Amino acid sequence: MERKYSRVLLKLSGEILAGEGHFGLDYEAIRGICEQIVEVAGEGIAISMVVGGGNIIRGAQTTSIERAQADYMGMLGTVINALALQDTLERLGQPTRVQSAIEMRQIAETVIRRRAIRHLEKGRIVIFAAGTGSPYFSTDTTAALRASEIGADCLLKATKVDGIYDKDPAKYSDAVKLPHVSYMDALQMQLKVMDAAAFSLCQENKIPIVVFDVLKKGNLRRLLIDGENIGSMVS
Repeated sequence: MERKYSRVLLKLSGEILAGEGHFGLDYEAIRGICEQIVEVAGEGIAISMVVGGGNIIRGAQTTSIERAQADYMGMLGTVINALALQDTLERLGQPTRVQSAIEMRQIAETVIRRRAIRHLEKGRIVIFAAGTGSPYFSTDTTAALRASEIGADCLLKATKVDGIYDKDPAKYSDAVKLPHVSYMDALQMQLKVMDAAAFSLCQENKIPIVVFDVLKKGNLRRLLIDGENIGSMVS
């Protein structure tokens, strides 16, 4: 069976790495996600990742600190998460490289597009950390930017929910799942799945976005190897 995607970018929120808690790192949750990633990487899918930092600090919501400063703190939080993911992946036998948009040579490479692509061609996973390196940009926008840079076939938005709904399913029992949404509808409906800049970047570069539940074991394989239509797609 021909696979739909051969090179993908997986966007992980910091909250997912916190597991059942809202802060810090849950290593069982991280291992469960990494086991799924290693399984599909072993089948020849080139995987890159962008990770958020919301389990450590959310720059945009930190009102007691100046916004740009808070955003830089959030970027450093994403580096902590990237190193945790790298360690777990490599313990599972998967070669991994962290590239940071803020230079910190002792622990990560600087983001270099051509080097990232070379790593992917050699079967290494690349984790992009520190956002875009500039304040006022979300890690969703970073994910769309990096997906465009490396020529990804798809941006996978990994969440705790099984797709896109017309309203928050945690708050409204009558929320309706939307299996497919156009980029324009996503922008006009102001869906909270990703921000407007991320949707626009993906639209401009014709990168579909798949929103799915990464915590359900086997979902990454079902999506990338088995070709099942799980979650919701923006295209």
